[in-house]
Amino acid sequence: MDPTTDNAGNAGDPGSARASLEALRAEIAKAVVGQDPAVTGLVVALLCRGHVLLEGVPGVAKTLLVRALASALELETKRVQFTPDLMPSDITGSLVYDTRTAEFSFQPGPVFTNLLLADEINRTPPKTQSSLLEAMEERQVTVDGTPRPLPEPFLVAATQNPVEYEGTYPLPEAQLDRFLLKLTIPLPARQDEIDVLTRHAAGFDPRDLRAAGVRPVAGRADLEAARAAVAKTTVSPEITAYVVDICRATRESPSLALGVSPRGATALLATARAWAWLTGRDYVIPDDVKALALPTLRHRVQLRPEAEMEGVTADSVINAILAHVPVPR
Repeated sequence: MDPTTDNAGNAGDPGSARASLEALRAEIAKAVVGQDPAVTGLVVALLCRGHVLLEGVPGVAKTLLVRALASALELETKRVQFTPDLMPSDITGSLVYDTRTAEFSFQPGPVFTNLLLADEINRTPPKTQSSLLEAMEERQVTVDGTPRPLPEPFLVAATQNPVEYEGTYPLPEAQLDRFLLKLTIPLPARQDEIDVLTRHAAGFDPRDLRAAGVRPVAGRADLEAARAAVAKTTVSPEITAYVVDICRATRESPSLALGVSPRGATALLATARAWAWLTGRDYVIPDDVKALALPTLRHRVQLRPEAEMEGVTADSVINAILAHVPVPR
């Protein structure tokens, strides 16, 4: 059975949309080995109309993961390699003088796409990093005083190397807060790495996803149906209070100089709803909140210097808070 034909016949059906989005994992696995949590995180971000920060050392398939997702969803994707000399207009676009008409016309930048891969975003200075702020928050860019809407869906998937690497500029807190999720891409397990090398030895070309067998298994109609279903997912007052208590506990933690803002609490509630729907429920339970707490909150907190010196991490603080905050029953 051709999955694209089957999806077209059930466009707009939430059940079919869930099955199609679940099929993404198997499809992307044809190109990327052992990164199911990252695939799930990217799908959650699409459902929540959010953006994703992917962090990992070079060579763990961050770029390939995003390209495979775009191919499996049949979305347009563009890639920008962030470098120290990159200018904001290189991303958003600029006015270009047309000698034939003697007028200025707007030349769209690579941000005008569905899935923007901002590769190594922390290798460019803050001025250029901030050029994405309006696009990420307002889903538009303003050039010469004229706002220009971006396509829908629109997702920024930014990759970054760990900040201790040379030649990097840590993202400012205001921009970090615009990312819905921060996903860490680990080094593969031994067997996964063997599988990667076996594929390459058999002729796998990461630049040719079609040859690897990656095909569209979901589309825009599935995404819209899924978003509508997620919006109807029930959240009880107890779950809402649980999310608030977790976020307030970060503001009171002695290990943190900066806790989670109300925007972060809203983000956690949104990602928990998306995860609940993906797992087949129309209501949120505490386990949904716990499952998405780390990727949703880890980049929204800031450790105190003395805590960092003691080896404390944002993940360990959040895990301690999850163990301490009473779970509703």
